[in-house]
Amino acid sequence: MFKKMASEALGLSDIGKIIEPADYDKTDADDYVMHEDGEKIYFLIKTRADEYCFTNLAVIHVDGESAVSSKRTLKRYPYAQYKISGISLETAGKIDMDVEIKFMIGNKPFDIDVHKDQLDQLKDLYKALLRIGEITYENEIYMNTAAESLEKAAAVMQNCRTDDKSLASAYRGLTEFGFEWLTAAHEKYHIKDFGDVFEKYINN
Repeated sequence: MFKKMASEALGLSDIGKIIEPADYDKTDADDYVMHEDGEKIYFLIKTRADEYCFTNLAVIHVDGESAVSSKRTLKRYPYAQYKISGISLETAGKIDMDVEIKFMIGNKPFDIDVHKDQLDQLKDLYKALLRIGEITYENEIYMNTAAESLEKAAAVMQNCRTDDKSLASAYRGLTEFGFEWLTAAHEKYHIKDFGDVFEKYINN
């Protein structure tokens, strides 16, 4: 605690700043957004060394080794490939200068400090990430249920007493139906673009 207070007093802490939309094009992260594919920035936090960019398609982390180094490593986490979980928001105490948002993307933990004056804006990001996490969790359940239902139907058919020709025809029909059904379910429940969620919760 005392180390943190001393760091803040000396201006050495890595407290982030939420960047306004008008200044997105001045950040490094903007260069890596796939504008050509309709990707849009909805929230961006910049610290001395790092940038955390939240778009409708992914979280883009411009990872700096240190504040004094110009070396950067780009890391991209598409929502369709990495689950968001463990979202929490820690507000500031009386002597704290910052608030903190924590979450997991896949198995990668993120812990970002932002100046406490920007808490209201950070609450919006918290809500958006929470909702994205809920949607992907629920959709995974739907997809697993659909796959299990088809497996059970196929198992029942294999145990039916019918001639080989009829069984083969019925099994082929089930396979074709199952492929179409799962393809439609995948398109519905495997969401890549969460722009509508950000539009709802991010009030820039």
